Amino acid sequence: MSWLNQVGDLLKQYSSGGAAAAAPAPDVHAHFDQVVEAVPSRAVAEGLAAAFRSDQTPVFGQMLSTLFTNSNADQKAGMLNQLISSVNPAVLTHILSGAGLEGVVGGASAQLTPDQTQKLSPEAVQQLAANAEKVNPSIIDSVSGFYAQHTTLVKTLGGAALTVLLAKLAERRK
Repeated sequence: MSWLNQVGDLLKQYSSGGAAAAAPAPDVHAHFDQVVEAVPSRAVAEGLAAAFRSDQTPVFGQMLSTLFTNSNADQKAGMLNQLISSVNPAVLTHILSGAGLEGVVGGASAQLTPDQTQKLSPEAVQQLAANAEKVNPSIIDSVSGFYAQHTTLVKTLGGAALTVLLAKLAERRK
């Protein structure tokens, strides 16, 4: 049985043209839990990318900052190491220097450790994300793939983001 057959009826309520524009359903978190149990992570990643790009949710940097705040140190490092590969080195040096991490970005393969990520503020992550998105818009897809593996964190983005994500998955039913 395909995942669409398993959760297709549930997703129907998110496929009515304006569902994503409407207020989130009161049970959107429970629906999300049901859906992510049935769908492949790449489908969750596509839905998350749609939420990051949506005009019905906060900007990418702000949403990523929320995920960063709720992530553990290893998750923070995983996400940030994807971001820094897309950030202008001068901007990266400026932001990391502000966190006391100026020596980190010496080479092209700079990597932050989980301990180093604890020094970064959510505001610094928001700046990194905004810069990375400008330089490399596909960073949204990369980060979405990363967080699709951590669906409990995705729920911290709130009902509007989950509604957009579920609406994107519902589109696949057509």
